[in-house]
Amino acid sequence: MAGAARPLLSRLFTPNYTAMAAGHSPSPTRRLAHLTRHLLASSSSSSGELSSVGAPAAASPARATASKGFAAVLVCIFQDPRGDTRVLLTKRASSLNSHSGEVSLPGGKVEDGDADVKTTALREAEEEIGLDPALVSVVTVLEPFLSKNGLDVTPVIGILSDRSLFNPVLNKDEVEDIFDAPLEMFLKDDNRTTRERNWMGMTIPVQFFDYETEGKKYVIWGLTAHILTRAAAVVLQRQPSFAELPRPKSAPLSSKH
Repeated sequence: MAGAARPLLSRLFTPNYTAMAAGHSPSPTRRLAHLTRHLLASSSSSSGELSSVGAPAAASPARATASKGFAAVLVCIFQDPRGDTRVLLTKRASSLNSHSGEVSLPGGKVEDGDADVKTTALREAEEEIGLDPALVSVVTVLEPFLSKNGLDVTPVIGILSDRSLFNPVLNKDEVEDIFDAPLEMFLKDDNRTTRERNWMGMTIPVQFFDYETEGKKYVIWGLTAHILTRAAAVVLQRQPSFAELPRPKSAPLSSKH
């Protein structure tokens, strides 16, 4: 991680809360409050913009009317022993009908009982990987991305202050594997390629990141890759080293979604 980012991250992630027994949530600290203010000021969640997955801005009118529903994903970040910021990722079960075997962020469709997208992201993370919502401090919500299936997908950024308190329990019907990756890699051109894919009837460039850990190889691409690049830019306060793709605008979303 670049030296310039370390002072900020050391302030943001130092866990000064007292680890409570199971069933008690961690108490927010002044540093966490500082992170909340920083991310709220940095994100454009209030702008109503709909991020692209790579389609040209001229296509925005079609995309603004293309939404088939709402979903949310949890961008759960934590600090490793070296002080680097990492993000939790999953590999979807090969038996799933949609996006089988692909790398994704924990998340899913908004349900009627969900108060907001933050509730959706935390609920889905608990269902998929056994992540107790009490361990996660949600700090901001980014602007929604439109998936190739027509869903408005909202990234919810949360901090796992103590990684050691999280013991993954995978829902094998949905998740085959869980791993983490350095958040900074999604701002670098290393191990990144761009390929053309058909997206809602258009041929667009989609980015792919190759990653290997513990002898396993993963490809993080498409919507997940673009969300992580956006989240990394917000959290690390730095633009990617490659040219970002245009983000068309849409009408503002409702306060719930």
